[in-house]
Amino acid sequence: MGDGTGASYRLDEIDRRIVYALMSDARNTSAPAIAAEVSVSGATIRNRIAQLEDHGIIEGYHATVDFEHADGSLMNLFCCHAPFGDVEGAARQIGAIPGVINVRELMGGRMNLHVLAVGTDTSDLRRIGRELENADVEIEDEFLLQNEHDFPYAPYGPADRRRLEPLADYISLTGGAEVVEVTVHEDAPIADCTLEEAATEGILEDSTLVVAIERDDAVLTPHGDTEIRPNDVVTVFSPDGAGGPALKGFQGPDGAMTETVRE
Repeated sequence: MGDGTGASYRLDEIDRRIVYALMSDARNTSAPAIAAEVSVSGATIRNRIAQLEDHGIIEGYHATVDFEHADGSLMNLFCCHAPFGDVEGAARQIGAIPGVINVRELMGGRMNLHVLAVGTDTSDLRRIGRELENADVEIEDEFLLQNEHDFPYAPYGPADRRRLEPLADYISLTGGAEVVEVTVHEDAPIADCTLEEAATEGILEDSTLVVAIERDDAVLTPHGDTEIRPNDVVTVFSPDGAGGPALKGFQGPDGAMTETVRE
């Protein structure tokens, strides 16, 4: 995401509050309204927004459309796999398929592409599925989208404003899935393997996603060629829960492993 220039621009409190306000409701939020919230001038807010756009931190403003309400169309999420190294090219090719409105590239795991598509009916969705397969992408799973909810990033908002309602439905929708922090055992099968090798050799379950790696006080973003090392603290999305087979690759021969389940 972004054009790579954002690293040279450090967000201050005013920038964060601008991003929070625009994430909350970009359409109905004006520069003077934000200015009143943070006690600066409207011109300052407009200049800051321009800088955030120029540095690729704010990438754009998009309309959220209820296609079912508009014309009865269906929204479908395709969870797909593309060969490691071909993910970006596959995403660009998929974006040209009529009906596809969003493609997300994921790091690690087998389902490394999420494709959101709109079809007039189930036959149209099947047509999109066939075109995905023609693009040399394997469809691992798919779901009809019922609702989608967007929220601003709370740490960028005012300190006295916190989200009051928990997202209780998220856990039930994932069917018991958990995010687990795992310390890699020195004799674990995945130790000294790249994520690509682990997926190819079946060490890493197809539906398991490595989200982050903590090593020597640094947090690494995992890629297909990222090597997992002994004593790494790895954050893993486990669809089967902490006790499932998804985490066996991080254990020692006797099943030894240190884990922390995030509620």
